[in-house]
Amino acid sequence: MAVYSITDVEKLTGIRAHTLRAWEQRYDIIVARRSQHNVRFYLEEDLRELYNVALLNRNGFRISRIAAMSSEERASEVASLSSLNISSDTRLDALTLSTLEMDAEKFGLILDMNIEQRGFEETMMEVVYPLLDKLGVLYFTGSITAVHENFVACLIRQKVLAATDRLPPNSREDLPSFTLFLPEEERQELSMLFIQYLLRRRDVPVLYLGGNVSPADLGDACKTYQTDYLFTILSSTYVAKPVESLVREVLHHCQESQLVLSGYQSTLHDLSAFERVIPVGGLREVLIFVDELSKPADRNIAAVK
Repeated sequence: MAVYSITDVEKLTGIRAHTLRAWEQRYDIIVARRSQHNVRFYLEEDLRELYNVALLNRNGFRISRIAAMSSEERASEVASLSSLNISSDTRLDALTLSTLEMDAEKFGLILDMNIEQRGFEETMMEVVYPLLDKLGVLYFTGSITAVHENFVACLIRQKVLAATDRLPPNSREDLPSFTLFLPEEERQELSMLFIQYLLRRRDVPVLYLGGNVSPADLGDACKTYQTDYLFTILSSTYVAKPVESLVREVLHHCQESQLVLSGYQSTLHDLSAFERVIPVGGLREVLIFVDELSKPADRNIAAVK
C-alpha cells in the first residue's frame, strides 16, 4: 500500500501543507496518520478523499459544507462536477484522481466529454498533454508509480487509435509524404501516434512504421514508399547511440528524404552540419510545421544529397 508524506499530498492535490493542517484542526477533515516518530503520513484512501475535498473547494464549495458531507456525498458531488464543462484545473484534478484510483471508466468519461465539447485535437493539446506533464513530475518525485503512467498511456493510446481510425483514408497528392518511425529503444509511441493523427487529419500522405526501426530498415522502406520527410522523436531518455551517429546513418540510407527531428534531443544538439535535418522542438512547433504543409509543396524538396 502506498504511503504519502504531507509534501506528496501537497504536490498531488495542490492543497498547501499549512491548509491541510488547518482543515484537520478546525474541521477534522482527513486527520493525518502518525508514524512511531510522530511524522505525518497519508494512505491511498486518505489521498483520494483529499482530492475530492480539493475539487469541491475549488469549485465553490465552502470547506465547512464539505466537512459536513459524508465520503459518499463528496464522491457524488465530484462525479457531478466531472460531467460538467469544468475548468482546466478541475479537469486535471479529476483525471489525476481517476489515475490514482485506476478508474478507467471515469477517466474515459472525462476524456470523452472533452472530446465532444472541444474536439479530439484540442483535447489532446489542452488536456491530455498537460496531464502527462503533471504525471511525469509526480513520477519523478515518487508521488506516483510507473504502473499509474502505464495505465494512463494505454487508455490514451486507445483513444488516439480510435480517433485515427475514424478519419477518412483520403490524402492529397499535392502534399509531401511522411514516414513516421521511432529508432531502437525510443519509447515515444503515444506522441508518434498522435503525430500520425495530425498528419492524416490534414490529408498528408503518411506511412507509420512504429518503433524499433533501424536506419537500414528505414532505408528499405524508403525504396518502396516515396518519402519526402522522415519524422521521429528523440526524448531526453534516448541513449541507444549518439544522436549525430543516428542522424548520419538515417540520411545515408534515405538519400532522397529530409529528416524532421522532434523532441528534447532536437534542441540539445547542434545538427546544423546536416543539410537535410529539420529540428522542430516540441509538439506545438510540430503543429506549426505540419500546418504549413497544407499549402501545395514541391515534391522535389528533399533532393539534397
